[in-house]
Amino acid sequence: MPGLATMETNTSASVSPVVSFDICETYASFLKNEELSAPLAAILALSKLIETSDAGTMLELVKALNDGAGALKASTSNPISLNAGCELFIAFVTLLPHDSASFSDLKLELVRQGQKYAAEALTYRDKIANLALGFIKDDSVILTHSYSRVVMKTLLRAHERKRISVYVTEARPRGLGLRTYEELTAAGIPCTVVLDSAVSYVMDKVDFVLVGSEAVVESGGLINAVGSNQIAIIAQAANIPFYALAESYKFHRLFPLSQYDLPTHTSNILSFPLSPGGNVASPQTTGATKSAHEKSSNADYIRRMTPEQIACNPGVDYTRPDLITLVFSDVGSLTPEGVSQYVVGMFAG
Repeated sequence: MPGLATMETNTSASVSPVVSFDICETYASFLKNEELSAPLAAILALSKLIETSDAGTMLELVKALNDGAGALKASTSNPISLNAGCELFIAFVTLLPHDSASFSDLKLELVRQGQKYAAEALTYRDKIANLALGFIKDDSVILTHSYSRVVMKTLLRAHERKRISVYVTEARPRGLGLRTYEELTAAGIPCTVVLDSAVSYVMDKVDFVLVGSEAVVESGGLINAVGSNQIAIIAQAANIPFYALAESYKFHRLFPLSQYDLPTHTSNILSFPLSPGGNVASPQTTGATKSAHEKSSNADYIRRMTPEQIACNPGVDYTRPDLITLVFSDVGSLTPEGVSQYVVGMFAG
């Protein structure tokens, strides 16, 4: 299978400790594979940790895995998606029934199972695309947000068999919606970029909304690129279906009640400056060198947020389950209530 070469390790030899193992570097190397999302890269990094670990008991191994997961979470400002993978794999390790002759053999089996799961999980986007295809009618007009690999797979699959048109939000500040636009346009799909602030303007032209996910939480709610929540609110007000696509390895045992319960929320997000005008861009921070007269007379001049202002804004938000029509996953099309039941069952020991 393409893209799996970087995941192969020699599991025929006995497990031996490697003192120089760095789980963050290992995780980053797996992420270089465009097909691997953060949860799968985390699972493979933890599998590699087991392979290099000198733990002699299950208690020591689970501690090493939890320490490794903690290091991964500490290394990123948005640990939500990778944490879902860590949580899933550690639960698997602790619940796996086994009859291995030795603990060394058990560790080898855990490594094999982790790599096998990651390889199988790469097929989940195809399963989701085929499932969602049944809900996409000919001549559908679809609104999507930012960039999602599983959404892209679904839209390209739909384009093979049906006529579709797509509105895609710009998704500031990273502008990942422009990547979606470029790839859809290259594939021959009629596509138009919509300002994030114009979602309500375009909603009446849309048949349904289709978004990806960073994680689907225990309540059945969705964590995704910031702006997803307000799109869902507008869609519900306009009586437009809001569909989320999520691989089951993104199902997360997390129960936020609001935006401020997300692990990514810090006191700096949307905080006011200590001094008046502290967030106002200056020529030094924006790199601008034009005079005020030149700026006012130049039609090409556009005011932009500074990196400091962007840093004060959230990267993801939480969409409540009552705003979501269905979640399409490799385990089926689920209502938010169905997602909640599935997540609880995933971690039942």
